[in-house]
Amino acid sequence: MEFIFMLTHNDRTVDNALQVLQDVSTTGLRHIGFKDVGATPQLQRDLTKAAHEAGMTVYLEVVSVTKEDELAAVDAAVAAGVDWIVGGTFADEAVQRLENTDIKFAPFPGRVVGHPSELQGTVEEIVDHARALTAKSGVHGVDLLAYRHRDVDPLELTRAVADAIDAPVIAAGSVVSEEQIRGLTAAGAWGFTIGGAIFDGALPGDKDVVAQVRTALGFARDAAA
Repeated sequence: MEFIFMLTHNDRTVDNALQVLQDVSTTGLRHIGFKDVGATPQLQRDLTKAAHEAGMTVYLEVVSVTKEDELAAVDAAVAAGVDWIVGGTFADEAVQRLENTDIKFAPFPGRVVGHPSELQGTVEEIVDHARALTAKSGVHGVDLLAYRHRDVDPLELTRAVADAIDAPVIAAGSVVSEEQIRGLTAAGAWGFTIGGAIFDGALPGDKDVVAQVRTALGFARDAAA
């Protein structure tokens, strides 16, 4: 189980993202990400450079709601040199832009609306969409907003998607507890993201960001043991 720390709050990159990245660089964190919303192209380049220098894999999550903004975000992420682009709803167009790059891509399955993003659709519809997405050349996984769905059990949904595809499932959004992380691990998720909950000090223990990241890393290790 992989933990991706998102430098984000309320679905946008925090203003002091570079400083926070430096603060957590000695925790053993291997995966770090940020949103296209709130991160200028220059900040994306600066964050990616600093994270790579710290030995981290970098994720850009696309949460823009228009096609124009989403594809502009993909172009900016390519220019920044991130390792993964996750999220987004215009997969065909994004794949075209990612040709001849080494960037991995994990779009949203299901109907995603609004900002902050919300997932809609039945389990069967989301599973079918995940299958169709991962059948495309250039798609390497899915970014599943399991805990952003109002009407279905998030672990049932995660398990159904993980069982249906031979690709990583990243559980993104509204993960705030060890119980959730253990459940996602058992359901077959490859990884999970936490952003706002860490900045809010929602996890057990000390409430500063570094301590919260260490707590999340511990939860991920224990869940995978």
